[in-house]
Amino acid sequence: MAVTPNRRNKKMTAKQGSGRFYFSMLVLALVFGSLVARAAYIQVIEPERLIYEGDRRSLRADTTAVQRGTIVDRNGRELAVSVPVQTVWADPQRVHQGQGLDNRERWLALAEVFRTDVDDLLDKVADPGRRFVYLERKVTPAVAEFVRQLGIPGIYLKTESRRFYPVGEITAHVVGFTDIDGRGIEGLEAIYDSVLTGTPGERVYRKDAQGRVVEEVRVVAAEQPKQLTLSIDQRLQSLAYAELKKAVRYHQATSGSAVIVDVQTGEVLAMVNSPSYNPNNRADLQAHRMRNRAVTDAYEPGSTVKPLTVLAGLEAGAITADQVIDTAPGWLRLGGRRVSDPVNRGKLTVTEVLKESSNVGSAKIALATGIDKMLATYAAVGFGNDTGVALLGESYGILQNRPRSSDFETATLSYGYGVSVTTLQLAQMYAIIGNGGIQRPLTVQRREGAPAGERVVSEANAKAVLGMLEQVVLDGSGKRARVRGYRVAGKTGTSRKAVAGGYGDEYVTLFAGVAPVSDPRLAVVVTINEPRGDEYYGSDVSAPVFAEIVGDALRLLNVPPDNLEDTQLKVAGFGGAND
Repeated sequence: MAVTPNRRNKKMTAKQGSGRFYFSMLVLALVFGSLVARAAYIQVIEPERLIYEGDRRSLRADTTAVQRGTIVDRNGRELAVSVPVQTVWADPQRVHQGQGLDNRERWLALAEVFRTDVDDLLDKVADPGRRFVYLERKVTPAVAEFVRQLGIPGIYLKTESRRFYPVGEITAHVVGFTDIDGRGIEGLEAIYDSVLTGTPGERVYRKDAQGRVVEEVRVVAAEQPKQLTLSIDQRLQSLAYAELKKAVRYHQATSGSAVIVDVQTGEVLAMVNSPSYNPNNRADLQAHRMRNRAVTDAYEPGSTVKPLTVLAGLEAGAITADQVIDTAPGWLRLGGRRVSDPVNRGKLTVTEVLKESSNVGSAKIALATGIDKMLATYAAVGFGNDTGVALLGESYGILQNRPRSSDFETATLSYGYGVSVTTLQLAQMYAIIGNGGIQRPLTVQRREGAPAGERVVSEANAKAVLGMLEQVVLDGSGKRARVRGYRVAGKTGTSRKAVAGGYGDEYVTLFAGVAPVSDPRLAVVVTINEPRGDEYYGSDVSAPVFAEIVGDALRLLNVPPDNLEDTQLKVAGFGGAND
């Protein structure tokens, strides 16, 4: 039987329909499989990218800024504070889109207030692909307002924090300063940077398409910085700096330092240097002005260590407080070298050795004591070691262990040569004498009460030496260190500066002392480096500065006078005419 065309066409159509169905199903299976594979890849293998993209569109973050911690003196006076200021920045892309470069006059005005070249300013926004560039950091409020009024498209203001030092150069060496980003780089700002910085807070939340907050993702509270309270008394710091600066200028000296230590607590009440610098304006800052010379510069202390020689002799039992020492004929030859006094002073008591500042007398005490006992006493009061203040660049000075020292080296050690100390170390030594032989580590942070301390010399010997030092001021080389109304103990010092091959013609002049003697409160040391002119002895240069600082300091601290014999009290009287 023959197949008709219609039936053949129906069979062909059925086969074609079946093929299309299977092809469609295959396409659907491939599409579905690819979607499943893509979903599996996204959900299992690499979900982070899409999560990130989704979060970019919905997550927002706000930060809570914290100001840098304040540094204050012992009475709460601010020495370093942070203040909000404006910073000028630009979005170069927005500058170009808003035709911000068309008006050059506005850029000229901007460059003038920034004190920069207009072409340098335009170069910063020349690349339209950039989205952020600083134009000027931390400007004054007047400049910020001027920028706002210029209205240049793409130029914006943002709030930052700027460090300000209310007393400027007076506390610069102690407090230090921060860089433009608020990181401490000098002084206590650097040492306590982590304490003063704190941690900003953060709030992360999710918004929907209408801008509504739909989820709080994370809230981190801000960690506020701590306040740093110093032992420094700004009143004493200011008066010490004023007197030191005046003396350095008057004597045309290279530099000078002064330190005031609380004898009873070991707190540093003042530490000043001249020359200094203004931490609020460091445009022309010179490196040599930044050095805290009171802790970094060590000198041979000269005769200011003679009380320590006497103390070592008393501690070793080599001498007694009332012993007489023959210094005739005014010189002493040791191993071919000569130790001498300006004149032959003959027989001197130990007190008179200090009063007359006899090199021969102190040399004989040192030789009787022995080098081992001398070095042990020097080390006991802190020579050759740190003082505990933990300031940047603190020098240990030089105290060599010389068990085989010659007699001449032992003799020179007794009057301050062959050893070097800082101004702060010398202040610590005199604080120990004033405190009856107890050493307390020094500190620049305020203490609540006095620490226990460590006894390094006997109380009786320390008091004996203190009494001798009072005679030095009353009737010896330290007369110009007298303070009206107060009993003062102290010692002058003058040392020639070492140069290659010996000693040069430059001097370091010092005066170190304690007041008031009846109840020691302050230990003060004044160092003047390389004074020029006719006066270069400690009695002429440093002693008067000491007297001014101590007198003003005791009165500011309301310390009652303990020597009214040299004062004349005037009693106001009232009078009237009789009718």
